[in-house]
Amino acid sequence: MSQLEQIVKERKSVRSYDPEHKIDKDEILELLTLASEAPSSSNLQPWRFIVIQNKELQKEIRSIGFNQAQIEDSSAIVAIIGDIEAYKNVEKIYSLNVEKGYMDQSIADRTIKQTLNAYPAMSKEALMQIAAYDAGAIAMQFMLLAKDRGYDTITMGGFDKDAFAERFNLPENHFPITLIAVGKALAPAFNTSRLPIDSLTTYYG
Repeated sequence: MSQLEQIVKERKSVRSYDPEHKIDKDEILELLTLASEAPSSSNLQPWRFIVIQNKELQKEIRSIGFNQAQIEDSSAIVAIIGDIEAYKNVEKIYSLNVEKGYMDQSIADRTIKQTLNAYPAMSKEALMQIAAYDAGAIAMQFMLLAKDRGYDTITMGGFDKDAFAERFNLPENHFPITLIAVGKALAPAFNTSRLPIDSLTTYYG
């Protein structure tokens, strides 16, 4: 079994954390940087982050998170925020691709034009779906990377998203998607079963 396979199998959702354990801000930023290698629609990277490591603020957010203890006790909360106007960064992103030699200017120009034609015409709901889908990819990468460094995590979609947005004064184009608690487990997670893949898969060979 490869190291990656082992990490995937060992990562579980932990709900009990050591409230005294600290993780350096720089390490969390490094994990987020690595996690941001995740794919995203048109490489627009519609994810934004709020990192909370202040215990008083974590205690406050716990009430927004339906009193889930891990919000207060974990070393940090990473909130993944979606940006429905991420397409506005398309010129910056694709100009950097050209600068780094990843693509020709003609390809960048074509992609920029297509993006600025397509995305602004989409409904808010469609743009939110894209951001939420991409958030799932980066959240999973963050949790696997954290596990590789000996940390535990749990992702939480169950919180008052309107109250969270108001508390952090999110602009109209930003919306909260999920909270990830990260830290050192005080107690192991419950193991979980999975349905057989062949019962979930239609295969055409």
